[in-house]
Amino acid sequence: MRQVLQNLKNGDVELAEVPCPRLKAGHLLIRTTRTLISAGTERMLLDFGKANYLNKARQQPEKVKQVLHKIQTDGLVATVNAVRTKLDQPMAMGYCNVGVVIGVGHGVHGYKVGNRVVSNGNHAEVVVVPKNLCAPVPEGVADEDAAFTVLGSIALQGVRLAAPTLGESFAVFGLGLVGLLTVQLLRVSGARVIGFDFDEQRVALAKTYGAEAICIAGGADPIQAGVAFSRQSGVDGVVVTAATSSDELMHQAAQMCRKRGRIILTGVTGLHLQRADFYEKEITFQVSCSYGPGRYDPSYEEQGRDYPLGFVRWTEQRNFGAVLDLMAEQRLQMGALISKRVSFDAVEQAYAALREREAIGILLEYPQPQNDEQVAALLGQTVSVHAAVGRNQPDVLAVIGAGAFTYNMVLPKLSGCGGRLKWICSSKGQSGTIAARKYGIENSTTDMEAILADDEVKALVVTTRHNTHARFVLEGLRRGKHVFVEKPLCLTAAELADIEATMAAFSTGEAPILMVGYNRRFAPLVQPIHKFLAQRTAPLSMTFTCNAGMLPTDNWNHDPEIGGGRILGEACHFIDLLQFLVGAPVTHVGAMKQQRESGDTEDNVVLSLMFADGSIGNINYFSGGHKSFPKERLEVFTGGGVICLNNFRELRGYGIRGFSNRKSGLDKGHEAEFQAFVAAIRGETEAPIPFSQLVNTTHASLAALTAMRNCCVVDLTANPADVVENEVS
Repeated sequence: MRQVLQNLKNGDVELAEVPCPRLKAGHLLIRTTRTLISAGTERMLLDFGKANYLNKARQQPEKVKQVLHKIQTDGLVATVNAVRTKLDQPMAMGYCNVGVVIGVGHGVHGYKVGNRVVSNGNHAEVVVVPKNLCAPVPEGVADEDAAFTVLGSIALQGVRLAAPTLGESFAVFGLGLVGLLTVQLLRVSGARVIGFDFDEQRVALAKTYGAEAICIAGGADPIQAGVAFSRQSGVDGVVVTAATSSDELMHQAAQMCRKRGRIILTGVTGLHLQRADFYEKEITFQVSCSYGPGRYDPSYEEQGRDYPLGFVRWTEQRNFGAVLDLMAEQRLQMGALISKRVSFDAVEQAYAALREREAIGILLEYPQPQNDEQVAALLGQTVSVHAAVGRNQPDVLAVIGAGAFTYNMVLPKLSGCGGRLKWICSSKGQSGTIAARKYGIENSTTDMEAILADDEVKALVVTTRHNTHARFVLEGLRRGKHVFVEKPLCLTAAELADIEATMAAFSTGEAPILMVGYNRRFAPLVQPIHKFLAQRTAPLSMTFTCNAGMLPTDNWNHDPEIGGGRILGEACHFIDLLQFLVGAPVTHVGAMKQQRESGDTEDNVVLSLMFADGSIGNINYFSGGHKSFPKERLEVFTGGGVICLNNFRELRGYGIRGFSNRKSGLDKGHEAEFQAFVAAIRGETEAPIPFSQLVNTTHASLAALTAMRNCCVVDLTANPADVVENEVS
């Protein structure tokens, strides 16, 4: 199938061939008939892409701050490479989709194959969308009208916040698509409306919807016009749908308001507000969030957990439905908003018209399959991206997962290790195809079974979300394939027991290599520490501090079922590193976490480890620090001296004869770990990390959760599977 992608580095738009997305539980699979180009948002993305680096920075000052912090901690070269890689990654365009249901995921009710639906799906021939971001199209509403539903919901949410009552006067700044829909919705609510824009055509359209409208391109004073429209009392409210960096617009909006008026921002403006404007009139100002309640809430959007109607009357999905009802009753008119209809095959023409501001409402019309062959082509789950190379090469790899970490870190390192990258698998197809094109991967697919059934594939590289790790590891091992999996190995003791049993079922010397992405032990500045400590004769005392930084409370890493929490999902790195340096297994785990009355995300924790040789280690995992402080710091106390590793960039010895201090660029060992894995699957070396160490680190990580939740010490020399699955008093 085909999908519209845009490169943020240069602004180019293309119609790319990608695999059909995979139907998931809680989702609908939709064959698209129409999509609407969102003129404001998508033109802004085009302009951003065409801008040079300096202008890009000016448009996103908050990103500049992040870059400066990253330079402080990671260094200039690493930061520049990260920025370039991010900008070089094309993004999917569009979010106003209408189509026909062709697949209903597990747990979805109220839909069946053949239903017409709207969604926030991209410009693509087939999309997969969570059920709460879809709504059925009523009979009598044409597809091209329904394509305006998502933009109509953005306008409706702004109007709901403005809360107009019958007879009130409202002003609308910006008469683009959202502005003109806002005008109609305010009129439906019984309000008198005046609109302002710099475009005569848009002003004329607003007048056809019953608004008084003024073109301010010639210097007309909107404040004077708004006050006059309100019969000198000041308008009751203003809805700002314009996109501008100027602060003047908000000043004008406040000046034309009556006392205790309200201003709702649906668009984008400068927000250096003048206090006097709002103070003297006690004006209410609120920013509207997209389609309504539920937006950006993963539990609502991705997991399908609806809000009770009695407590949240209007969610984003219910707003979709309300807009469609108004269309069905012909109280919202879309016809005049459509200024151009373009075949999906000629999508470049549509964006050329958008860039030149030739049209306001541009509809993309999708060709519909006429026979079984066309249907099969549309639903194909594999796309050939590069010609096969090195067919006689034995180390054939398949990558499972194509998220940001995979694109930015895993593939740049893995692609230089000499293995043949034959497959990459992603759930939606788009991200995998983008990665395949950049890193020379032969095939992009959404069909995991195609990879598992490929006898040429010797090893899997699993980089998906944490809750899928165990499943993919087990599937790979049972097919006799080597597996590299990003940390953690799994999320439960039961999953770990399954993995142990699967590995034990292989005959001695026949088991596939299983490796977890504990890259820190492979870092160049860790190697001299390990070599030096191998000569020691006494136990070690170690402290590892991670300045982890805050993650939003709704981030998937905090979800115990998906991410497992940050201790299990990330602190396992540091447990493995200390185990590697000691050279002996962890025997006891204790932990204390910061006590909070609410919102406990379990990411301010002190872990205490004891090892079989008597060594001890503390891991301080804190999220409350500042980005300017190094993220990771290791201190090893041994033989009257101290070894200090600062953020994997600086290594110093204190009081240690013959220990050389070193500095390097940021290198946490990612490339070296992949080189070691590829060498092992070629048979050149043993498994880079012994399986027993992987098991011990995972048991210790699981035990850390038990210890911090019960304020106890967990003894791993007992049956660790029993200990970590049950509460310890």
